Amino acid sequence: MRRHFLLTTALVGLLFQPLFAGAADARTTLRVVTHSSFDLPKDLIAAFEAEKKVTLRLIKAGDAGEMLNKLILSKETPIADVVFGIDNAMLPRARREGLLQPLPAETAALSLSPNVSDVDPQASAASDWLPIDFGYVTINIDKAWFAENKLALPTSLDQLAEPEYAKLLVVENPATSSTGLAFLTATVQAKGESAWTWWRALRAGGVKVSNSWSDAYYKDFTRNGGSRPMVVSYLTSPAAEVFYSDKPVNVSPTANLNLPGGVYAQIEGLSLLTGGAKDAATRQAAVDFMLFMRSAAVQKALQTTMWMWPASATVAREPVMTFAGKAPTARAVDAAVLDRDARNWVRRFNQEVVR
Repeated sequence: MRRHFLLTTALVGLLFQPLFAGAADARTTLRVVTHSSFDLPKDLIAAFEAEKKVTLRLIKAGDAGEMLNKLILSKETPIADVVFGIDNAMLPRARREGLLQPLPAETAALSLSPNVSDVDPQASAASDWLPIDFGYVTINIDKAWFAENKLALPTSLDQLAEPEYAKLLVVENPATSSTGLAFLTATVQAKGESAWTWWRALRAGGVKVSNSWSDAYYKDFTRNGGSRPMVVSYLTSPAAEVFYSDKPVNVSPTANLNLPGGVYAQIEGLSLLTGGAKDAATRQAAVDFMLFMRSAAVQKALQTTMWMWPASATVAREPVMTFAGKAPTARAVDAAVLDRDARNWVRRFNQEVVR
């Protein structure tokens, strides 16, 4: 999501942000740490709080990579009870750090879209992480810019690395952004060791690296006043452009490039944090929140707030999602490979591309 079409305000430190204050009745407080793009309608949150007698305190901890780093640093004294936004590429690292508890039994009966299990069977079968939404990380292009400059679109990763195109692209740093990690992972999956030669060519050609999806999309992308007409974003971003257009449009101003080897299937999930939810009331609130996040109302709403597709098998996609186009062919990387190699990929990226 790092990707959604509501500008977020950077938090200084980790500040608890109650959504609704001052309930007169005694309520259980549930701390939920999220990436900065977490967004659901306030009426849905209010209804959940009223029904379950729970006060949600959201801790928005930056882009997903930044959030995970903060969870690791604070794991001896957990800052929350539940975490939303660890994706399938970051899941092996979260496990290795001992951050996640087993899922409560109440989640076992929840239906899961076959689209989710098809793109990442391992993550979909997780016993410590509940899939909530999924989508595809890919390159978006500004259609008007390419038309005005009479430049053909690149058709391969190799062509993208040529200076003519590399200088037009902004990507996210995989150390701080789940979008950036997903795109890096896709390229390594496609090219193997030669991916680093390709990344060095991108750097030499002038690719820009931003720390977050928000910076890349809202500051660097030409659609929003930047200088880069290509940005690593989401398959659903063209649909969001239509949804948020000031006037009704029938065609999105952006499109997906979907280059072979440049698309990654991303699933976002929800987990209980080790050391959190220590008492029975808080644990029950955490269970209720998990079921709430997979409810039909939330699965419908998150499509046009967080711009991901529903993980539930029983919730249809919103009509505006047709502007995202068809799902590309992409599968996630084996969890054992991620656990073994992802840290080294990020280290090499920052040594060979950022510096």
